[in-house]
Amino acid sequence: MWDESTLSELSRRRELAMSGGGAERMEAQARKGKLTARQRLSILLDEGTFTEIGDMIMPRITDFGADKKSAPGDGVVTGCGKINGRLVFVYSEDFTVIGGTLGECHSKKICNIMDMAAQMRAPIIQLEDSGGARIEEGVSSLSGYSGIFLRNTRLSGVVPQIAVILGPCAGGACYSPAICDFIFMTKKTSLMFITGPQVVKSVTGESVTAEELGGAEMHREKSGVCHFVYDDDRECLLGVRKLLEYLPQNNSSAPSRVRGRETDDCAALEDKIPENPRKAYDVREVISAIADKDSFLEVQEDFAKNAVCGFFRLDGYTVGVVANQPSYMGGALDCGASDKLARFVRFADAFNVPLLTLVDVPAFLPGLREESMGIIRHGAKLLYAFSEASVPKVTVILRKAYGGAYIAMNSKEMGADIVLAWPIAQIAVMGAQGAADIIFKHRIASADDPAKEREICVKEYEDKFMNPWIAAQRGFVDEVIAPSETRSRIAAAFDLLREKKVAAIEKKHGNIPL
Repeated sequence: MWDESTLSELSRRRELAMSGGGAERMEAQARKGKLTARQRLSILLDEGTFTEIGDMIMPRITDFGADKKSAPGDGVVTGCGKINGRLVFVYSEDFTVIGGTLGECHSKKICNIMDMAAQMRAPIIQLEDSGGARIEEGVSSLSGYSGIFLRNTRLSGVVPQIAVILGPCAGGACYSPAICDFIFMTKKTSLMFITGPQVVKSVTGESVTAEELGGAEMHREKSGVCHFVYDDDRECLLGVRKLLEYLPQNNSSAPSRVRGRETDDCAALEDKIPENPRKAYDVREVISAIADKDSFLEVQEDFAKNAVCGFFRLDGYTVGVVANQPSYMGGALDCGASDKLARFVRFADAFNVPLLTLVDVPAFLPGLREESMGIIRHGAKLLYAFSEASVPKVTVILRKAYGGAYIAMNSKEMGADIVLAWPIAQIAVMGAQGAADIIFKHRIASADDPAKEREICVKEYEDKFMNPWIAAQRGFVDEVIAPSETRSRIAAAFDLLREKKVAAIEKKHGNIPL
């Protein structure tokens, strides 16, 4: 028989690891509206599936009294578990232990889990709640971040990577989430910034609050860093579970088919979508009419509102959708919208998610501000993303499709497999008003009644070019369809493209215009 003290010691050490930074610090965490590292994992993962790895690791450093503040696990809980029955690897930083700061052993635990995720080809989810680099450990701490960033990059496009910001995430720590595919944040408790308010004040003289500098609302609406925002830890973690339902396990598999409530509300679109191209509507109504009922999950809803992207299901299959939003800025493409859509397209292509493009775009947004911000470079990202994507690609031209923006929104010659158009679609270099002023300039100027002649010229241009028939005759549109046929035609198109294979051109990698 074993000595009873041996097992008692095991129990004592396990209990010490489970207690994190102690009851007092856990209570302080709760007062801030935050869950503990282990409570978060219990919500994120299926019940009883978590297997912890490295729970008794301790830091080696003793300088500056670091040994008196340390605890088993070194401020991060790592392991694997299941979400809806699927294997995932996770790490959850523990703010109750030295502020969740990252040191040598802390980072080694994270890198170990990331390596296991690579070997098992399973998603990795990182729950961030950390004061950043552990100052007491100096360069070892910085080196730890380097190893994490390297693995984030190597895993990019191999397995889904999701970062969940549930507290502070400052300095170099921000770059690991930034390399991930999706970032989740919570209102009031999440913070992300490279330099905090005090440093900003001392360097630039600006007075700014932490929330203004790096809160969830700022990153959701202005910077575009964040993809999803929720009210609290629990809702945020349930949101992660929901997103994973649309994603595959890795780049060698496809998203699972999930039978839901199929519907077809496309017949109502003729009444909802104005024929007049100058009148606005919400493109989400079109997406909802096409999608299986209640299956649309929008990504970056409050950033670059002139574009909409997200996931939905069609006959149970996951589809990625990118669309212009006529109800905001007329649906014109600017720098933010180009980045938003390009990033989403590249994710979908990396993980075998078919792409639907809904087009109602007047132009790339003109003006000094956009040009000086590099609209040429940003717009080129969208062109590059669509051109490179090899997944099934279906495009539907709803109304306007003008100029370079028409090309950028996955036109036929940009690689769309199937292009459909509604009868009210207008495919042209520019709108009729501007085109008439250029083409018929002298005719209008020499007329007895220039205003009336201009109306005649506009009508003449509209009749000749502002319709889908010429594009269909020349093969740039595969089929003109009624709105009521939209869902069925899209479903049929994706069905025939299900086994699409594209031979890649041999090269190390392209040079996307970042």
